Amino acid sequence: MSVKRISQFFNPSSVAVIGASNQTNRAGFVVMRNLLQGGFNGPIMPVTPKYKAVHGVLAYPTIAALPQIPDLAILCTNKHLSINLIKELGEKGCKHAILIASGFKTEQKQALIATAKEYGVSLLGPNCLGLLIPSIGLNASFSHTIASPGKLAFISQSAAVCSTILDWAQNKGIGFSYFVSMGDCCDLDFHELIDFLGRDPKTQAILLYIDNIANARSFISAARAAAVNKPIIAIKTGKTALGAAAATLHTGGQTSADAVYDAMFQRAGMLRVNDLRELFAATQTLALHPKLLKKEHLCILTNGGGPGVMAVDTLIQSSGRLVKLSDETIAKLNKVMPQEDMASNPVDIFGDSDPARYQKTLDVLLKAPEVDNLLILHSPSALAPSEEYAKIIVETVNALPKMQRPYVLTNFMGEDAAFAARKICNLGGIPTYRTPEGAVGAFMHLVQYRRNQKHLTQTPESLPQSYSVDSKTVKQQINQHLADKQTYLSTYQTRPILDFYGIDVIQTEVALTPSEAREQAQALGFPIALKLLSPSIPSKSDVGGVVLNLNDGDEVEQTAFSILLRIKQTYPDAIIEGFSIQKMAPRAGAQELRIAIKTDPCFGPVILLGESGTGLSFAQAAVALPPLNMNLAKYLIAAAHDKGYIKDKHLPDKIDKYTLCALLTRVSQLIVDQPNIESLELNPVLAIDGQFLVLDAMMQVKKYQSTTRSKRLSIRPYPKELEQIITLKDGSSAVLRPIKPEDEAAHREFDLALTKEDRYKRFFGELPDFSHEQLAKMTQIDYDREMAFIVSQETPKGPKTLGVSRVLMEPDNLEAEFAIVIRSDLKGLGLGRILLQSAIDHCKKHDVACIAGITLPENTGMIALAKKLGFTIKRDFEEGTVSMQLQLR
Repeated sequence: MSVKRISQFFNPSSVAVIGASNQTNRAGFVVMRNLLQGGFNGPIMPVTPKYKAVHGVLAYPTIAALPQIPDLAILCTNKHLSINLIKELGEKGCKHAILIASGFKTEQKQALIATAKEYGVSLLGPNCLGLLIPSIGLNASFSHTIASPGKLAFISQSAAVCSTILDWAQNKGIGFSYFVSMGDCCDLDFHELIDFLGRDPKTQAILLYIDNIANARSFISAARAAAVNKPIIAIKTGKTALGAAAATLHTGGQTSADAVYDAMFQRAGMLRVNDLRELFAATQTLALHPKLLKKEHLCILTNGGGPGVMAVDTLIQSSGRLVKLSDETIAKLNKVMPQEDMASNPVDIFGDSDPARYQKTLDVLLKAPEVDNLLILHSPSALAPSEEYAKIIVETVNALPKMQRPYVLTNFMGEDAAFAARKICNLGGIPTYRTPEGAVGAFMHLVQYRRNQKHLTQTPESLPQSYSVDSKTVKQQINQHLADKQTYLSTYQTRPILDFYGIDVIQTEVALTPSEAREQAQALGFPIALKLLSPSIPSKSDVGGVVLNLNDGDEVEQTAFSILLRIKQTYPDAIIEGFSIQKMAPRAGAQELRIAIKTDPCFGPVILLGESGTGLSFAQAAVALPPLNMNLAKYLIAAAHDKGYIKDKHLPDKIDKYTLCALLTRVSQLIVDQPNIESLELNPVLAIDGQFLVLDAMMQVKKYQSTTRSKRLSIRPYPKELEQIITLKDGSSAVLRPIKPEDEAAHREFDLALTKEDRYKRFFGELPDFSHEQLAKMTQIDYDREMAFIVSQETPKGPKTLGVSRVLMEPDNLEAEFAIVIRSDLKGLGLGRILLQSAIDHCKKHDVACIAGITLPENTGMIALAKKLGFTIKRDFEEGTVSMQLQLR
């Protein structure tokens, strides 16, 4: 569904209730009551053959009898009537419907989708609570309570969770811009709503409750685009296998490992919370106060030692950090403290502190340059009511300008004594929590959100630029294995494929019989590792199919006979292909890792990293979504260390993390390039002397069948296929290609080379030099919805950017906006035409209806070029701009 159609869905001027009822136990009764009580200004038209009026409103016997076409219809009828009613609505001209009924089987859902598509009706549901838009008084739901106007948007697949959230919000005085119960997501899905809400000025933050995601790539793309501007907080159910199965039964769809969802949320720049309590806490800290932390260190002020210790323990256990106070700050605190030379972090001002001491201490910490985040803990005191301390905190904090004070959050312990204090802080705009652990947990939500924002637009080419791969030859090799009906490839078959990607695999020979194994071993030299080759037995170690440190030919031959005898007794039907023989690698002082590729049913290929062992599941590994670059590979390694999946061992040489990053990016590039690879196991990978050597590899190949519903990769990789060599008017050659994150330095130099006049023409004003963050957004883009082509030339100092064209496409592909800028000292080389044509060609390939741009009247060169390429030119004398538009379909 297009963003335009969703905006119409969410802004109806008339509503019809199909199946409206006067019976209090019917959904049609509740929906009519909610619509009438909500204050909606447009016509509300009940449709039912049973009553002449519902809630005193004239009813119509059929949809055809309605006096006007409703903008929105709510179906409150039996599920078996749904398909016919969708047809009638489509014939009437109604384009938007909410389907409340539940219990649809898979084939019924498919029929429902097909009918809605045929008749042009957009569906919310089925199995949903409905839709609330408080700003227009629309309560098109059968909820038990109302929603107040506000700046949060809430989207949920669970109707029961919707009711809980509405209750909580009413109690806390929190309002919503949109409140959407999505149900089974037969038509209207998460990514379409996120696209709409990400652009909606009334929405400050987006909250999600997710059972499963059907279209992973679209979801990630939409979430990444929205999360740049506003926080997205999500609960994902099904953390356990049984929970995931229950979620699948609830809303349908396929099950993915929870670790994969974790990786997805992180890569999309979102914040994941584990339960409703955390969602409420995160809403208070992040959604209602959407300020990205400058730094992650925390300072703690407390009037009791115990709560301070609890807060520190929770912080450290959550991978948080305390700030180190400066000598100057400590000296100022010591003048306030009751005992000199006691100041440290946490700052404990003792239980006998009166409001005056609180204020003095707080004043020091708020003005300390090293304190960017401050948590204030308060235990009830006999010296003054808790609300007096709360007033002091609010007044002292708000006395400083927002830009000059740290991020402050509070914890007032207790119940009756603390209730009023917490209310004062809330009204004063300061987040407050019931326990020290809850307050620290809320702070860590901000920290995790900050960390996840770094993942937002990391979609570069997966390997260092100096590394090139003959991917076509590898594809031919894999296709040959498929033609030979070899779907399970062992180490000796996988080694040539991995070698193309710079992944070192130990030399491996193959023997069909025990006597051949003896000969191969003698040729290689001892000691030898002997391994069974059998596609029927994935884990050879578990069945004694791997024997190490064999020292002569007789031992090799006898061991091979023993393995065959044992396997025939245990697995009589197993296919035995022979043996692989490898010379033993030196393992002293080495660490053994395991790297795997698994194909997830929803997210496609994912990368797992852990320590070597007999089994590597999602619960035993750090997980990442390809494509990886060196930076993202570093995050994967850090996650593996943080979660204990890779342990620091007392070895002479630590793992060379830079080389491991390069290895992971090569594995990522392999899976990006080769769609026919279903899975890959590198186990063990020997890390020694700064090098990595694969001792055993197993690859499963399968012919990849693309579908229109979903893409193979969850995140589109760098589109290398768009690179081309071009010749400029001066005869020199250059490369026209999509922009990469690695282009940031060249892009800075390019921007600095622009004259003030050219910069003004491009940005419609005088701007300061771009910051790292701004340049990162320009060079780290989502290739699925945005494109930036650059013309680049290699120089002795590195790549040099000559010009850039940018295309930003609407999610519904109705229009794309373009912009072009050429290096000021390189005009007249034909760069403008090359770059504009590349933008046009890209939009045509993506079936964009129209490409448009805006420039200033004095930019005559751009206007003349646009005319030559068929653009319609219009001047806006009031705005002082010129619009350029080209219809592509």
